[in-house]
Amino acid sequence: MSMTTKTDTQSPAPHIADSHDLIRVHGARENNLKDVSIEIPKRRLTVFTGVSGSGKSSLVFDTIAAESQRMINETYSTFVQGFMPTLARPEVDVLDGLTTAIIVDQQRMGSDPRSTVGTATDANAMLRILFSRLGQPHIGPPGAFAFNVPSVRASGAITVERGNNKAVKATFSRTGGMCPRCEGRGSVSDIDLTQLYDDSKSISEGAFTIPGWKSDNVWTVGLYAQSGFLDPDKPISRFTKKEMHAFLYGEPAKVKVNGVNLTYEGLIPKIQKSFLAKDREAMQPHIRAFVDRAVTFTSCPECDGTRLSEGARSSRIGGINIADACTMQISDLAAWVRGLTEPSVAPLLAALQHTLESFGEIGLGYLSLDRPSGTLSGGEAQRVKMIRHLGSSLTDVTYVFDEPTIGLHPHDIQRMNNLLLRLRDKGNTVLVVEHKPETIAIADHVVDLGPGAGTAGGSVCFEGTVEGLRTGGTITGRHFDDRAALKKAVRTSTGTLPIRGATAHNLRDVDVDIPLGVLVAVTGVAGSGKSSLMHGSLVGSPEAAEAGVVAIDQAAIRGSRRSNPATYTGLLEPIRKAFAKVNGVKPGLFSANSEGACPQCNGAGVIFTDLGMMAGVSTTCEECEGKRFQASVLDHRLGGRDISEVLAMSVAEAEEFFGAGEARTPAAHRILGRLADVGLGYLSLGQPLTTLSGGERQRLKLATHMAEKGGVYVLDEPTTGLHLADVEHLLGLLDRLVDSGKSVIVIEHHQAVMAHADWIIDLGPGAGHDGGRIVFEGTPADLVAARSTLTGEHLAAYVGA
Repeated sequence: MSMTTKTDTQSPAPHIADSHDLIRVHGARENNLKDVSIEIPKRRLTVFTGVSGSGKSSLVFDTIAAESQRMINETYSTFVQGFMPTLARPEVDVLDGLTTAIIVDQQRMGSDPRSTVGTATDANAMLRILFSRLGQPHIGPPGAFAFNVPSVRASGAITVERGNNKAVKATFSRTGGMCPRCEGRGSVSDIDLTQLYDDSKSISEGAFTIPGWKSDNVWTVGLYAQSGFLDPDKPISRFTKKEMHAFLYGEPAKVKVNGVNLTYEGLIPKIQKSFLAKDREAMQPHIRAFVDRAVTFTSCPECDGTRLSEGARSSRIGGINIADACTMQISDLAAWVRGLTEPSVAPLLAALQHTLESFGEIGLGYLSLDRPSGTLSGGEAQRVKMIRHLGSSLTDVTYVFDEPTIGLHPHDIQRMNNLLLRLRDKGNTVLVVEHKPETIAIADHVVDLGPGAGTAGGSVCFEGTVEGLRTGGTITGRHFDDRAALKKAVRTSTGTLPIRGATAHNLRDVDVDIPLGVLVAVTGVAGSGKSSLMHGSLVGSPEAAEAGVVAIDQAAIRGSRRSNPATYTGLLEPIRKAFAKVNGVKPGLFSANSEGACPQCNGAGVIFTDLGMMAGVSTTCEECEGKRFQASVLDHRLGGRDISEVLAMSVAEAEEFFGAGEARTPAAHRILGRLADVGLGYLSLGQPLTTLSGGERQRLKLATHMAEKGGVYVLDEPTTGLHLADVEHLLGLLDRLVDSGKSVIVIEHHQAVMAHADWIIDLGPGAGHDGGRIVFEGTPADLVAARSTLTGEHLAAYVGA
């Protein structure tokens, strides 16, 4: 007897596991967020919009991504957690439905001299294995091709503690690829001794001319004067040959100075360790000026700047050595790898080819693997970090991007959009903080924060579709379809700044005359040579020095949580003096980093408690109630306000406060006026620099440089991090600078700035070795009419021509 199974024709009820399709955030209060509650759909592309400083990064990075990372870290053993960064729980009531977050931010890559694009990705590691397998002659394992690995040889007796302890003679050697002369840096430094000391004086007479080397400093001048190796009272020019060698090149030796054990070493190695081992950009301006004056860097004569030993350069595959491979443009290197057919390393070739082709996919095919990672822009660094995720088989993770279109020509934005959609279509949740309408337009879901910035922001103004945003009445919605028009009349130049025979990086003997007294936009696809022309050829040239060129680049502001807009811009100095004058006390009392600091928290305003592997806790200081100053300092007032109340003011409030009445301080008012001019009127004077967004930091720099006397400003993508509404404000500021007699040169991708310019210099036609030429010079109207370049086509489409 057969039995039949009845089939249920009704669809089964959805599984409970499929109901978790939202990330729920309730009561988020991180930074300026005001009890934000939202629901974000999973496996969709959500774009967060809003003016700069409205709270986008606070919600996406400091709340959602931070909590996801913290919870993942908690799954490790306490032993492992002890070696990991400790993360505090964000200020939020409920976070539900989180998935693993992968953050792809704009933090610049470490600028260690030995860090390159190849070492920052897996490309160099795979190339080293490839050459160790196929290179002829065979010279050793992958480490033999690594410029970070020195060759080591040793021999001697070792004692093996087993049974009868017996000394055994042993030899050890390791073949590394590091060039012994430059130690893998590619360049050697030549130090001008006349910039280090005056040899007509003795050490005790103050011979040293190195910044910070004062006669009472026991670690520097005192060390040389009391080392016993030198006569401190003899002029340096009269040192014997032996004394001069000990003075300049002495080997490290222990000495006692004023009862303290110190290490004496020659002046040259000491300078190299204390000054040259640091990132030049991280140095204080006067130290940087000293290094530029005293040190010249030249390509290493032994390895020709390749960083590699002779052995590593001798091994070749089809006539190409590893140095040649790393110097190639990545798009060319990918083609070379495609031509290699060796079955024994087929999986390695496939993985290497995929990595190299990923560079091309995200518009970085113009780079080379030997490019120092510290020279990448924020946008390039972010895209390099993306490479490892493009071929990932992970799904159901949350990718978090911080303005991925920064540094991209309109031609490349579509390519970036396709990548974001590909990540989403694999079943991932993609969260993007973005200002560009082209990327907002592809979103499945939009969260608009605002309505303003700083304390005027931190609320959700709109949630929904792109079409809903357009008609939602928010600032973003109102400006979403804004398009700047071409100028009806352009300014006439008052002169030119010539560049002749520019060959930096990929530039091909470029000659160009940059008009002065007007707004000039330097355009072209990423990698076409814009920065090479401006920063590599113009800035630093004698012509630029004569014209008073001031370059404002995108390098990050380095500052601790004690740094704030008042200290960074020099505003605190006139404020302290005004308080001191009115109250008849010392200015130092009104600094939270000096005499006036609260003794309990040392002027930090909070007490930090380290809990080992647990997240540290910060609590408001009970002594000063977070005001950072001693109680006696707060008794002194200016215009009815104490110093803590002044630092709590916004720039706009402070500008009014110091503009009239008893508190009138012209020096402070001028600085505040510049801050307001660049659209930072909402920032509070005492807000830590560490809490500022990328756009805010760049505008803070611009405000600071506006005080300089230079006649020509070179700005590097000033629209970075700016909301559509703020771009209009920026154009007004650039116009005011030009109308005041300044010349403004802007490296820019934003079509609104191109349309507003008086003159355009377009580089291209492509990137890398396909670029490096001037493809257009003229007015924006002529560029649109000609449509002869990629920039011209996109600008014509933007203005609707």
